[in-house]
Amino acid sequence: ARAFSVPLQRPADCGTDRYFDSSRLACAPCGAHQRQSAGGSSCECEPGYRMVSSNGGFSVTCEKCPENMSGVTQDGWNCIACPRGLTSKGNCKCPNNEILVERNLDGVLLDEALCIHCNGSEQSFSASDASGSRCVRCEQTFIQVSKSCDCNSPNILTGGLCFLAREGLPPKGVAAVRFAQLGLTLASAWFLKNLQSSAFACWLYSNLTACQALGNMCVMNMNSLSSSSSDACGLFQYIFVSTARVGVIHSIPYWRHNLPWLYYGDQPGLASQVLEKNHFPTTFTFKGTDKDVKLKFIAASFDAAGNFLKWQHLEGGLLQLCPDTQTKLNAAYVFGTTYQQNCKISVSKILLDFADPVFYDLFLEYNGGNGQQHLWAVPVLNLNLQYNEKFVNQGSNMNNWLLTRRFFLVDALSGKENDLGKPPRVIRIASKITISIRLVSHTQRGTIYPPLITVAYTDVLVQNPETQSVMVSFAVSYEMNQREAQIQTDIALGVLGGLAVLWSLLKTAGWKRRTGSSIIDLQTVFKFLLFYAGDLANVFFIITVGTGIYWLVFFKAQQFVSVLLPLPSQEEDFVTYIACAFSLKALQFLHLLVSQLAVDIFFIDWERPKGKVLKAVEGEGVTKSTAAPVSIWRTYFIANEWNEIQTVRKINPLFQVLAVLFFLEVVGFSNLAIMDASSSLTRSSESYVAPWSRILRFGVSAALWVAIAILQILFFAVIYERFVEDKISQFVDLCCVSNISVFLLSHNCFGHYIHGRSVHGHADTNMEEMNMNLKREAENLCSQRGLLPNTDGQTFQISISRKMRLNYDWIHETLTRTSGFCFIHKDLSSCTSLCSRFASIKQELLFFFFLQVHKEMDYIVKDKLLLERILGMEFMEPIEKSIFYNDEGHSFTDVLYYGNETTLLIFDILFFSVVDLASQSFVLAAILTYLQQEIFRFIRTTLGQKNLASKTLVDQRFLI
Repeated sequence: ARAFSVPLQRPADCGTDRYFDSSRLACAPCGAHQRQSAGGSSCECEPGYRMVSSNGGFSVTCEKCPENMSGVTQDGWNCIACPRGLTSKGNCKCPNNEILVERNLDGVLLDEALCIHCNGSEQSFSASDASGSRCVRCEQTFIQVSKSCDCNSPNILTGGLCFLAREGLPPKGVAAVRFAQLGLTLASAWFLKNLQSSAFACWLYSNLTACQALGNMCVMNMNSLSSSSSDACGLFQYIFVSTARVGVIHSIPYWRHNLPWLYYGDQPGLASQVLEKNHFPTTFTFKGTDKDVKLKFIAASFDAAGNFLKWQHLEGGLLQLCPDTQTKLNAAYVFGTTYQQNCKISVSKILLDFADPVFYDLFLEYNGGNGQQHLWAVPVLNLNLQYNEKFVNQGSNMNNWLLTRRFFLVDALSGKENDLGKPPRVIRIASKITISIRLVSHTQRGTIYPPLITVAYTDVLVQNPETQSVMVSFAVSYEMNQREAQIQTDIALGVLGGLAVLWSLLKTAGWKRRTGSSIIDLQTVFKFLLFYAGDLANVFFIITVGTGIYWLVFFKAQQFVSVLLPLPSQEEDFVTYIACAFSLKALQFLHLLVSQLAVDIFFIDWERPKGKVLKAVEGEGVTKSTAAPVSIWRTYFIANEWNEIQTVRKINPLFQVLAVLFFLEVVGFSNLAIMDASSSLTRSSESYVAPWSRILRFGVSAALWVAIAILQILFFAVIYERFVEDKISQFVDLCCVSNISVFLLSHNCFGHYIHGRSVHGHADTNMEEMNMNLKREAENLCSQRGLLPNTDGQTFQISISRKMRLNYDWIHETLTRTSGFCFIHKDLSSCTSLCSRFASIKQELLFFFFLQVHKEMDYIVKDKLLLERILGMEFMEPIEKSIFYNDEGHSFTDVLYYGNETTLLIFDILFFSVVDLASQSFVLAAILTYLQQEIFRFIRTTLGQKNLASKTLVDQRFLI
């Protein structure tokens, strides 16, 4: 490593007596009587010494000049006498307006240098040039004003021009540039040299470049009028007002002859007229020829001195400071493609690439009716402009805007103090450029308003260019008036929100009927709010899904442009709706979870003892004949099956998440969420990728979620549950085969009943008898399974009387109190015995109830009215008798995941969407969605199992 190491040396490190040897990349000493040259890469002779030989580098030989010829010629090779003295470099010098002559016309060196006066008389009007080596014709203003090459008082000499002092001249200019962001005002060397002369030349002679240069200085001063009216813009306005008589260009009142077009006028409200009164005279499409889908911007460019440079198209990245590929740079001007480019650029690179400012007048090119190419002027909104108190170029109120025309990208000229050859103290950079395209409302043919370019400048105090950097951005945005869409959304929200209130009131009324209470208390209000939260979440969900799919279909499928996507700032209400929908749906989901975990459930075993057995009586030493005990294993089996179906859903959650992610990321549906006109599912790696639209992301993902879920539900309902496995129907069949009924109470006086009493009388039997029983049932050789004779109805919605509920609660509360006493005294055997006794008592109560033994606890069986089914409530109140409603739809799944698939699916969609909108990652959203599904499934299974053990008195150790 040491062998290949070299020291770092720069030309500035070499000093005056050494030069930088480029072959060695190191400093080397100069010879005798030599010093470092101006470039630093060679040596030159000291003053008073001439070169004898020179081969570059240190290969220079110097010789001292004699006393009588102490000067050195301009080329450094000869000595010469200097009658007028020497410069600091040892060369001869001459007074002003005289030129130095060292050789004859044939090249023979003179012994003594001559200083020849340039003849400024009327015959020649000559003066020395800037180098002092030749006489040239005086500047024309000198000749016009003084008839000579002198500009003596009272004439005015400024900027190398001579002007006649007279009334009506523009006032003396203030050569100051205000950098408001830094709180700094600089005396600009460029303004000191050119401001006054440009104003005078423009005013007196209508000099085109002088007028352009004056306009450029006004633009460098941010088109702003300070309290002093004699700054660059004040002088421009003075000339603009004074030249009203000379006429206008192209019938544009703000564009005077000989003057650049800087302003649109300062009449209040003019900006809205310019931007909205006239339509751009051509149309655009998303799918058409090149001329229909591209914005052909073209700019007239000028240098700081006012010289016209050339016409330049914006394609190729003219206004984009961030480097990128040609394809991606040109994508900014494809109609309908929202373009966003951000990067950080070092100040040193800016100073290197933009040493001289270039000014642009931007136009949009289009074809006229006669085939002639025309240009439409693009107005500029300068956010740094400070005109007067009437105009503020901030906010959305166009009436307060003052539109301008000319702009620049980088100004490294006006920030130079004292010397134009030195680096600038301050530079001004167009850090944010946005081209806004607005669609005309209710257009069907892609008509737009005139584009607007918004520019924001950043002032940078140059301290260390190598370490300083500036964040810059360039954007092209498309927008349309979203007021009508917002009004329609508000109307839909109001109407559906009102219907949600009515629906929630009906749910609350039904809940009150099912709880057996008629008092409106705080619990009723709280329940209404919970119902309303769920219904309002559905309203927000419907509106957001409808909105997302609407923009997805109508924006991507259109040929002639009629709609444009909302801007990111216009999507805030939409995101708020999604957040509200998720929050309210999460509240509804938690309410559903708590309700299901508090369900009262009991298994009724219809099996009767077979015969008697002898049983020893403890403490008495005798045996007695008792009824044979009924096996508990069938009850345990049904309890485990119920435990398993608690979290069964109508779809496969894992497949749902993977399928959505597959279509989004692998198939490429996520590309539909990009803010451009393309509806392709694939994108080239070299093509520009526009920003994401949050509305389109939600629309695409929600549409896929809903579509895949519907396909899953249809598959499970039509194919899987019919030909493979239907766990819900199988559970009902299993109850009948096991001779066990299920009694469920989801409300105080309302619930469900699964009639599982075996038509064969008993279920504790061997395999042969079981098969025989099933065969007899298949051949209709026995009665039907229904609760009523000659019916098949096994599932019912039940509305029990208050008396029946009181009896049921008394048993359960007594058991709870007694069990608590046993656990306090740690008497577990007594607890087990008590649980068995109270389970028998509760079973006897339900026996008597379903067998209609007691008239005070009787019931009737009827069909629900259609309106009752639609409203989800019961019109009849079970005062004397309980009411059993026939149910063929397995409505007992309302207390399971299976019967609440819509709520679960919407919650999953909203959870996925909220995570995606926050992270802009479909993969992360899919992972977190699956994790939350598993977490809540675990909670529902674990707590549901505890509730099952508590309410059915089944030992939890047997629930596996």
